[in-house]
Amino acid sequence: MIPSRRNAHTVSELSQAVRWLLENHFPDVWVRGEVSNLSRPSSGHLYFSLKDAKAQIRCALFQNRALLFRDCPRNGQQVLLRGRVSLYEPRGDFQIAVDHLEEAGAGVLRRAYDELRLRLEREGLFAPNRKKPLPRFPRRIGVITSPTGAALRDVLTTLRRRCPHLPVLLYPVPVQGDGAAERIAATIRLASARQDCEIVLLVRGGGSLEDLQAFNEEIVARAIADCAVPLVAGIGHETDVTLADFAADLRAPTPTAAAELASPDRRELLRAIRLLAERLERASQRCSNERRQRLSSLAERLARLQPHRRLRDRAQRLDELDQRLRQALRQRLQGASQYLQNLSVGLHALSPLETLKRGYAIVRRYPDGAIARRADQFQIGDSVETLLGRGRLRCAITAIDIGDPAQGPDRETDRMPTGHGEP
Repeated sequence: MIPSRRNAHTVSELSQAVRWLLENHFPDVWVRGEVSNLSRPSSGHLYFSLKDAKAQIRCALFQNRALLFRDCPRNGQQVLLRGRVSLYEPRGDFQIAVDHLEEAGAGVLRRAYDELRLRLEREGLFAPNRKKPLPRFPRRIGVITSPTGAALRDVLTTLRRRCPHLPVLLYPVPVQGDGAAERIAATIRLASARQDCEIVLLVRGGGSLEDLQAFNEEIVARAIADCAVPLVAGIGHETDVTLADFAADLRAPTPTAAAELASPDRRELLRAIRLLAERLERASQRCSNERRQRLSSLAERLARLQPHRRLRDRAQRLDELDQRLRQALRQRLQGASQYLQNLSVGLHALSPLETLKRGYAIVRRYPDGAIARRADQFQIGDSVETLLGRGRLRCAITAIDIGDPAQGPDRETDRMPTGHGEP
């Protein structure tokens, strides 16, 4: 039976009806599946198919929602998404407008990661004042990673390029799987205890949240925070952030960047040395020129002052002063000699010996030698010694006259007997 023209629906009407039914009966659904046919047009929207072994559904992640996600989906990735079921009317495609998307199995891990990060952060495990500065010129670098991973090759290649003489000590550990976190923490503690290296790199390549789970364990974060050696974490790609990155003294976006941050660049050092040598040479040349100009200026001033002539004049003046000094000394000595001679003559004239030569005598009591000044100093019978101009007499007193010599000699005195001298 052919329906009447009045009951026929237009394509738009039917599409709108179907869209209304889908959006009202499935307003918010969770769907798990594998990403395929991923498309990234210039508009910033993401379009892909979500499929399993039996069916597939078109999905649209619009730009305003895509900006909220740290990781973009990849082809072949198992994801869990939440969205609104709808119909894209221009093509009649049944699709899901995605509101939330996470890697399948990563939702629980992400929530556990956020809770642990917040707890350790409140504890102060990630505080900046706990971070240790990196040595500028380490003598040896330790690398904690898988010995078979690409991260080790990247690190060694970078170190060989930047600083080929720098020794590298490998601490091999598994970087994922059962027991990996415990092995990593034990190795970090070993490196901290031995301190064979001035800096340690904890590195591994990129991967899913499950692959990086070992670096999100509390035991690893605490081992890093307690490490006595400065530690640089270079885990995954630039968008991968683990608890090890927060606990490390420095976080590098990639293993290669970790090697670059931990090692000096030989080429940059050589360039800096050349620049310093050039600056030193210029400074030395400038200083030499300034000293040469100063010396030349002093030489000109010296020539103008003519020091040799001034020295000659001073030497001549010194000779003149020397002659004048000698002459003055001679004159002073002659004057002093004449004055001394005059004093000697005067003193000689006053000498008792000269008086004795004129007929006078000096009488001294014998034997003590006391000079006789008065007659009453003696008694009859005392011995005296008489000093003459030439020779001496020793006599005995036989008479004493105590009269005044100014009145002349007494008659009896004139007749005073003479004593006999002693031999």
